[in-house]
Amino acid sequence: MTTWLIFFAGLGALLLGAEWLVRGASRLALIWRIPPVIVGLTIVAYGTSAPELAVSLQAAWGGQGEVALGNVIGSNIFNVLFILGLSALIVPLSVDKQLIRLDVPLMIGVSLILYLMSLDGLLSRLDGIMLLSGAGLYTFFLLREGRSEELPVEMEPPRGRHVWIQLALVLLGLVLLALGSRWLVRAAVTLAEAFGVSPLLIGLTIVAAGTSLPEVVTSVVAAVRRARELAVGNVVGSNIFNVLFILGTAAFVAPGGIAIPSSVRDFDLPVMLGVAVACLPVFFTHRRIARWEGALFLGYYGLYMAYLFLRTTGHPGLRDLEAALLGFVLPLTAITLLVLFLGARLRARS
Repeated sequence: MTTWLIFFAGLGALLLGAEWLVRGASRLALIWRIPPVIVGLTIVAYGTSAPELAVSLQAAWGGQGEVALGNVIGSNIFNVLFILGLSALIVPLSVDKQLIRLDVPLMIGVSLILYLMSLDGLLSRLDGIMLLSGAGLYTFFLLREGRSEELPVEMEPPRGRHVWIQLALVLLGLVLLALGSRWLVRAAVTLAEAFGVSPLLIGLTIVAAGTSLPEVVTSVVAAVRRARELAVGNVVGSNIFNVLFILGTAAFVAPGGIAIPSSVRDFDLPVMLGVAVACLPVFFTHRRIARWEGALFLGYYGLYMAYLFLRTTGHPGLRDLEAALLGFVLPLTAITLLVLFLGARLRARS
């Protein structure tokens, strides 16, 4: 009973914290004359990634590198497939051109870099320093670009006396998000350990989904409140931040670095990279994420969860699922996305 009370208390804190964070961040974008997409990629994205940072640091420092690694990889897959899928299914999402031009290619780039770093089976302290350096450069560039862009004429900033109120909303929202995620993850992990689930699977599923709940609620609330660019920017910014800063910090503090299991290198990391690559044609087509594309994302997340379950339990149906994914589902999806991408490119030139 106590565990379930903690679970629902965490969920309530997440809902309230996300509402305050989106409201305060959206108004700060107008006050400081920063485009909403920049706020989504920095303040909101970094703030909602605080639970991932706390969990990954604690796990890495305690020698549980698999939990930290699974948390980041699982969160990035969850963010795109589940969060954007669910948000687009509720309301089709608009995509800012900066995401297509810069941030999505960068998300693909950092995912590829992480995969290349994993080939030797270890994420070393030097790898962590390189990732942290990239996080600093990316944040500096975003803030500089955000200050140089102009808001549309119809977006007049409110008066300066509202600044401290909005800052207080953002701060309180972040505190509630952090507390809510901590309570909810603690309850979820307690329930999972009672069934003997492995640490890696906990990191890829329960911990990843639990620490990503701030992004879930924030993006859904932003979509419902018509701050749709904030919803997409939140996810893309969080994914970049997760790899560069969170995993970089975890690799830096972990004694001896973070060992990367072969199953993660051969499957989970390629899935994370493939999900990032799939965002580019989806985002580029009409610069929006349609409802059917959201449903496609959700369907793929269900397949990924099914694969993890079959792999963990050693179910004989694993090979059949692999054959179906590699021989039919993934090639058909790749062809469809390529056709949509080329069609959008032709329409843009004509």
